[in-house]
Amino acid sequence: MNEIELIKRLTHKLPTNKSVVVGAGDDCAVLDAGARDRLLLFKTDAVVQGIHFTDATPPEKVGHKALARCLSDIAAMAGTPTAALVTIGLPRKFDAAFVEKIYSGMNTLACHHGVAIVGGETTTNPERILISVALVGSVPRGKALLRSGAKVDDAVFVTGELGGSLAGRHLEFEPRLTEARWLANHFPIRAMIDLSDGLAGDLRHIMKASGVGVELLKTAIPISRAAKAIANRGDAAKPALVAALTDGEDFELLFTVASKEAVPLLDAWKKQFPKLKLSCIGKVVAGQTLTLRDKNGARPFTAPGYVHFA
Repeated sequence: MNEIELIKRLTHKLPTNKSVVVGAGDDCAVLDAGARDRLLLFKTDAVVQGIHFTDATPPEKVGHKALARCLSDIAAMAGTPTAALVTIGLPRKFDAAFVEKIYSGMNTLACHHGVAIVGGETTTNPERILISVALVGSVPRGKALLRSGAKVDDAVFVTGELGGSLAGRHLEFEPRLTEARWLANHFPIRAMIDLSDGLAGDLRHIMKASGVGVELLKTAIPISRAAKAIANRGDAAKPALVAALTDGEDFELLFTVASKEAVPLLDAWKKQFPKLKLSCIGKVVAGQTLTLRDKNGARPFTAPGYVHFA
């Protein structure tokens, strides 16, 4: 049983109440806490030693990544983060100075985005470090971007470049909070998600939630230098294009918008964010198949993104 199958099994009978606007199944839960003009966003995520970072990872970067993952999910909903709780599980023989540096990395990123860290929990976790962050944010009513709004003929966009994140970017990425709020405020974005498990995997979440298919254009996929460098070494497990489609932890924004908005959006983006690439990589189509088009036509792309327990 992989992660997706387990989540489906665990969530189909979760209890709910009248505050729940969006429950399990999107980047954040969306809750109505009674505020007249805003909804509450709620998210939790975890990093585990040996899975998300190694023994040699600088502790400040561990802390940065632990908080940034949650911030990226708030970005995917076009929200603003507010406050975090941090749970950290440590082996019995832990290095207090190392743990303090983890918090230093979290604190620096939190201050940069105006996030308060308001407490949490410490506990024993044999053999390895585990950090779980719970984050609260908000979004104006009517502005939350979900996975479920994509429509046939929408253009599909992605920020930045993809693949090869394990070369270092997965520890240093900057959540696209400013960019996501700008998109939501200036264009009628239909659906959005952040890329934590790879373009192919996360795009399928939008497809499933929206009941659509997607055709990607092979030559439009923005492949990172790191992915190309790894592939060019000759010992790479996958070609650069496949890495861009399936590597996890890019933490870029993937979204759809009506095709008539594509050119105006690109023009406005270049003026607003000249240092961050934005690529139109395909279109939403009928059906529920992900295809990749090249000069020989369109063929189904079946490789998944990163999946835990697979």
